[in-house]
Order: sequence, then structure tokens, then C-alpha cells
Amino acid sequence: MVEELVTAGVALASVGAVYVMAAARVVKQYERGVVFRLGRLRPEVRGPGLTMVVPFVDRLSKVNLQIVTMPVPAQEGITRDNVTVRVDAVVYFKVTSPAEAIVRVEDYRFAVLQMAQTSLRSIIGKSELDDLLSNREKLNQGLELMIDSPAVEWGVTIDRVEIKDVSLPETMKRSMARQAEADRERRARVINADAELQASRKLAEAAQQMADTPAALQLRLLQTVVAVAAEKNSTLVLPFPVELLRFLERAQQPVVVTPEQQTPVAPASSPRTGEQSVQEQLPPAVPDLDPEPEGPKSGQD
Repeated sequence: MVEELVTAGVALASVGAVYVMAAARVVKQYERGVVFRLGRLRPEVRGPGLTMVVPFVDRLSKVNLQIVTMPVPAQEGITRDNVTVRVDAVVYFKVTSPAEAIVRVEDYRFAVLQMAQTSLRSIIGKSELDDLLSNREKLNQGLELMIDSPAVEWGVTIDRVEIKDVSLPETMKRSMARQAEADRERRARVINADAELQASRKLAEAAQQMADTPAALQLRLLQTVVAVAAEKNSTLVLPFPVELLRFLERAQQPVVVTPEQQTPVAPASSPRTGEQSVQEQLPPAVPDLDPEPEGPKSGQD
């Protein structure tokens, strides 16, 4: 009798151990458990730790609550300004409602990935190339809203979306490089022209100041000579004022007095005034040219 009781106790303990092993489940800290009893969703969500389910009756599904990083494959499209580009992105999302993520969608990861690809192609078609290259923050916000709107019904929240890279054709890269080079060349020319303008204004002011003070021009000449002579040169170039050359040139030319510059002399009163006025009206007499004397020419002729 005692042996039968011991045997029954051992059998009962074995059955209990097997039951506990079959019913025990461990849920990790970053997971939540959703229980289906005979295919029907149980309202409570199992938290982290040890939890028990009914063997062969309940089915426990674990849902990860960590932020998932999902790369979106590169999508090729045509922008609004007719440029073919390839854009890839990355999506960060997490599950906020484990029951809805299991019940409402078959595979929430695959659903989010497909929605991200569709939204990325739509963003490419609505944007211009300059926006894709320089205004990515606005595009990221628009892409996040497009993905988050249907994902909320699946119990998934989009944390953020980032556009990783924009690939352009080689011809477009060369065109953009030429455009950037031309723009930099234009700015360089404008800066040089502005510098020339400022320098010319300063030189004009300096010339005006030196014109008012001739000694300043002489001092500037001496400073130039000292600056040139400081170098170890065999030849010294000395600038010579042009005004001095003009002064010397005018000094060498003979002074010619024109009839207009002659001072008219008033004639004295005399009885021959009428005769003098008539002579003034007559053309001047041509002097007689003496012919060469006839005779034997010299040997030199």
C-alpha cells in the first residue's frame, strides 16, 4: 500500500513538472506577450518575467518593443525638374501596441518597409533636385508623416526617417561642377573689380593730395628709390616725372608771335592818313627774286 502511494506521488509530481515546463514562459524586459486562447485574443498583455499559459490551449506571441532600424532600398525616380536620381533612406520605428501589431497586420516589419518605399518614390516625384540635396530636413518630415499615418493603425510609431544618399548621373554631376566653377569665377571677378574700384579711389585721393602738396610727390619718389635700392640689383630704375619732361620740351621750342598776338599801335595823326589806309588794304608786295648771275659755273656745280 505504501509503495503504491509513493508510486502515485512520484507520477503526480512528474505530471506536475511536465505541466509546469509546458506552461511556463519567460518574457524579456524589452518584450511583451500576447496570448491567444483557442484562437481568441486575451485582453491582458503579459509583461516581462515568468508567465504561465495553458498548454495546448494558449499560444503566446512575443513582440519586441525596441526601436527597429530598417534600411530602405534605393529607389529610382524622376524629380519634378526632370532629373533621374536614386535615393535611399533609413526608417526608425517601434511597436507601441503589441496586440494591434499582431492582429491588424500580418507582418508589421514588411508592411512598414513597403510603405517606406512607396512614400520615398512619391517624395522623389514631388520634389526638385535642389530640395533633395540641400533641404533634406523638410523632406524627412514629410516622409515621416506619410509613413506614420497608416502605421498608427498597426500599433507602430515612426520615430524618425532620414534620407541617406542621393545618387546622380555622371552627366548631371559634371554639369553641376561646371555651374559651381562658373559661379565661383563670377564671384572672383566681382571681388577683383571691387578691389580695383577701391584702389582707384584711394589712388585718386592720393594723387589729389600730392597735387596739392608737390613735396609729397618728391618724398614718395625718394621712398620708391629707397625701396628699389634695398634689393641687391645691378640696375636701378628711377622714375622720372613726366611734367618735367614736358617743361623741358616747351623750353626748347622757339616762341612764335602770331599776328593776332601783336599789339596794334595807333597811327599818329598826319595829313597822309588816307594814303596809309589805302596801302594797308593792298596786298603785300612780293619781293623780287634775283636770278642767278650768268657766268661760268663752279666745278662743284
